[in-house]
Amino acid sequence: MEVSEVLRMKDLKTENARLKHIVANLTLEIDAVKDLLQKKVWRPDDKREAVDQLIQRNLSIRRACSLVSLSRSVYAYQKQQKDDHELIASLNGLVERHPAIGFWKCYYRLRRKGHTCNHKRLYRIYTMLRLNIRRRPKRRLPARVKEPLVIPQDINHTWSMDFMCDSLVNGRRFRVLNIMDDYNRESLAIEVDTSLPSLRVIRVLERLIEYRGKPKAIRVDNGPEFISERLETWCKDRKIDLRHIQPGKPVQNAFIERKNGSMRREFLNAYLFHSLNEVRYLAKEWQMDYNHERPHEALGFVPPAEYA
Repeated sequence: MEVSEVLRMKDLKTENARLKHIVANLTLEIDAVKDLLQKKVWRPDDKREAVDQLIQRNLSIRRACSLVSLSRSVYAYQKQQKDDHELIASLNGLVERHPAIGFWKCYYRLRRKGHTCNHKRLYRIYTMLRLNIRRRPKRRLPARVKEPLVIPQDINHTWSMDFMCDSLVNGRRFRVLNIMDDYNRESLAIEVDTSLPSLRVIRVLERLIEYRGKPKAIRVDNGPEFISERLETWCKDRKIDLRHIQPGKPVQNAFIERKNGSMRREFLNAYLFHSLNEVRYLAKEWQMDYNHERPHEALGFVPPAEYA
C-alpha cells in the first residue's frame, strides 16, 4: 500500500471512532431524556434534580443543563435560608394584642414599625402560622394585680360580692348574689332571681348605700357582670375602688367564698325549693339568723351584728 492510502485509512479509523463516540453520547442522551419525559419537570428545583440524574449518567453539567433548559447559574445557585424569626415574633405579638385585625392591617402596622418585607413574604409567614384561619376572638381581661387579703379595721371599708347558683324542684335554675362586709362578715344582701345582670347588681348596691353608706372598695371576681363597663363607670362616678381578683384565684376573695360555703351547706343544700318566692323568703330568714344569731368563729364566736 502506498503512503497516501495508509494515511487515508488512519483518517477513516479516527473518523469512525469519533462517530462512534457521538452515537454513544446521543444514545445516552436519548435514554436519559426518555426517563425525564415520564416526569413533569417545571420548577427550578425539579430541573436541578433532573440535571443531577443526568450527571449520574455520565453527562456533563453543560449538556445536562442544556437538555432540561436550565441555565448553569441557576443550577449552581444555593438556597439561603431566610431568617423570619424577628418577623414571626413581631407578627405574633401584634395578633396577640389585636386579635380581630386581618392580614392587611398587620402588614401596614408592621411596615410602620420599620419592617421592610413585602406583602408576599409576610403572607407566607401569615399562612404558615395559620393566622389566615378565621378565629373567634376571646375577650381579654386586663392584667390583675394580686392584692393581699387584709382584714378591714372598720365597717364599709371593703365589701365583697359573688354569685352562686342552684335550681328549683322543676329544674329551673336561679342565681344568688351575695354581698358582705369584710370587717364583721355581715351579710348585706342576698338577691335571688333567674337573671342578675350588671344593672340589677348596681340597683342592689344603690339600695344598700342608701341606708348603710358607700364602701371604699368592692372586691369581686372576673364574672361578666363584674367586668361590665356599667359597673366600672358606676364605681368611678362614686369613687369606689373596684378590685378584681386574679382569674382562677378564688382564695383572693376568701371572705365571701367562706360565706358561700356556709350558705351552700346550711341553706341551699338543706331545702327543696318550689318557687323563687320561697327561695327569697327562706334566704331572708337565713340571713337574719346568720347576722344576729349564728356565732362566727373568726369573730370570737359572736354574730356579725354584735361584733365591734
